[in-house]
Amino acid sequence: MRGNWRSRLSVLAGASALALSAVTGPPALADDAPVSPREVRMPADVRIVEGGATEPGENVPSPAGPVETPVPGGHAEAVAAAKTAPSSSACLGSTTAYGSSGCFQHNGDVIWAGDTKKDGMSAAIGVYTDYGRAEEVCVNRLGVNTWATCDKDYREGGDVRLRALRYDGDTGKFYQPESWSGWIPVDGKY
Repeated sequence: MRGNWRSRLSVLAGASALALSAVTGPPALADDAPVSPREVRMPADVRIVEGGATEPGENVPSPAGPVETPVPGGHAEAVAAAKTAPSSSACLGSTTAYGSSGCFQHNGDVIWAGDTKKDGMSAAIGVYTDYGRAEEVCVNRLGVNTWATCDKDYREGGDVRLRALRYDGDTGKFYQPESWSGWIPVDGKY
């Protein structure tokens, strides 16, 4: 009788552990869309910089794929130029979160912000320095599957760190999921 009671108790304990693991399962991956976006509090003095499309014919890191030849001077031309993606060899410290991808191009101190999800929000790449420069965020409002650039001038002996987020231009708020890069030397020399 006593052995029967112990086996029932162990079965009950095992079932309880299984039920608990189902409720407290692993967190969602960064590529999974959040059920509802969670707001990220940014410092009140953070500067928001709107990223721009590259100029037609401008040398950009390698393209993501074939780009159609647009009508010169038109909106389609700007969007086609924006669809050019940064090359991993020219960009350092790449970071990606749901809907946002970014990297730092040390030659020219260019921040790249890529929008990878059609969700009504913009890609946002925050830039932080190790020498106290005010925080800035490069926002890509060009639409999904585009890249925007923000040209900056950072101290050559310093390091920058990138933070990928989503940005809602209607409310001026930032949202998770987010991702941070490691520290990146501005001069490109590790």
